[in-house]
Amino acid sequence: MVGAGHVGLYAALRMQKKLRSREAEVIVVDPQPHMTYQPFLPEASAGNISPRHSVVPLRRELRHCTIVAGSVTDVSHERKVATVQPIVGPPREIEYDHIIVAPGSVSRTLPIPGLREHGIGFKTIGEAIFLRNHVLDQLDVAAATTDPEVRRRALTFVFVGGGYAGIEALAEMEDMAHDAVRRYYPEISTDEMHWVLVEATNRILPEVDRDMGAYTVQVLLKRKLDIRLGTRLESCVDGVVKLSDGDSFPANTIVWTAGVKPSPMLDFVDLPKDQRGRLTTNASLQVVDGDRVVEGAWSAGDCAAVPDLTGPPGAMCSPSAQHAVRQANRLADNIRAVIRGRQPVDYKHKHVGSVASLGLHKGVAQVYGIKLTGPLAWMMHRAYHLSRIPSFNRKVRVMIDWILAFFLRREVVSLGQLHAPKDEFVDVTPHIDPPPSVPLPPEREPAMSGRR
Repeated sequence: MVGAGHVGLYAALRMQKKLRSREAEVIVVDPQPHMTYQPFLPEASAGNISPRHSVVPLRRELRHCTIVAGSVTDVSHERKVATVQPIVGPPREIEYDHIIVAPGSVSRTLPIPGLREHGIGFKTIGEAIFLRNHVLDQLDVAAATTDPEVRRRALTFVFVGGGYAGIEALAEMEDMAHDAVRRYYPEISTDEMHWVLVEATNRILPEVDRDMGAYTVQVLLKRKLDIRLGTRLESCVDGVVKLSDGDSFPANTIVWTAGVKPSPMLDFVDLPKDQRGRLTTNASLQVVDGDRVVEGAWSAGDCAAVPDLTGPPGAMCSPSAQHAVRQANRLADNIRAVIRGRQPVDYKHKHVGSVASLGLHKGVAQVYGIKLTGPLAWMMHRAYHLSRIPSFNRKVRVMIDWILAFFLRREVVSLGQLHAPKDEFVDVTPHIDPPPSVPLPPEREPAMSGRR
């Protein structure tokens, strides 16, 4: 199992439950010790839930699987061998009979000047924690300074990308900052904050109908957010944001959420890929080379081009958690069927809709053609994702977080020291030059080498 994201974890959970130990050994390879439930990143970043409760520990949930903490650096399917680079130590080779290649996706970035130096993604739990601490740090900067330019720069927050990730991140972070300023920062007016959404197309939330996207824009505009549709980020050198509409302004916060692309790990896999870099599969989630099935190779999720049997001919499943979770279960069942001498079954699932949070008690939802907005959509968003996050342990912890947040005020303290924990210790510890190395006498080297 290459990767422990939505596909990897759910498939491993199902296989350890459905396969007997004498039938198969399930090996999961991932550099992280946890699976991140990405739909909860906005809530974790806004302080609605604890960041630890949005991740699922692999060793706790996959007790009957072998966990290897490392990265797959090469897959030779002809030999059925995967090369793994552990966190520490030399690489090792792992032989397999079946391989599930599901490393997921990474942020799809563009060659924009300054983006590498000043941008931050929103796809990992580390990025979500950093963004929360950074936004709160900027409020402290603005409250403490007397320089109007420093204040304006600190209170400008730019989000690039109008899909679900961008909209939810923007809405949740603005909601948190607005609440913090109103309660705890008398030096700052909420009108001083400048929240900007930059979207290259002329609509947001393309996963739902246009009227729902238009409603979302109206809600954000009522909150005095700056929505720039049909606009591209052209540069952010030195933190100065330059947009294609000709506007330019400094900002200390630039968040990139403009889509995803398959993991670059697929470059080291000798399996067929399409023009977008995704592994080509058939409807039963087996990797295919044209019409030929590559025996023993499977894939699903964001890194796979899976045919959508509920759509028109040639349609592919969208890179969503909804498809990934269901594909993972079908994939696990198909591997079990092949091991037991049966034929795999095609994956077929009609996308039921989408839900999105726009901050506390605000949301949009379009499920089975039914459109909801406001608190009801927000409750549906929470209920759906609570039902989907793996493990009873995490469901209980998230629910407790929500209950406590209902009665207690949201935490708005920054723990920015997490990102540079050694600075203070280094500052108070004097620098000592290491003593010069003294070579051993030549006549003693052989004796010492022998004792070693």
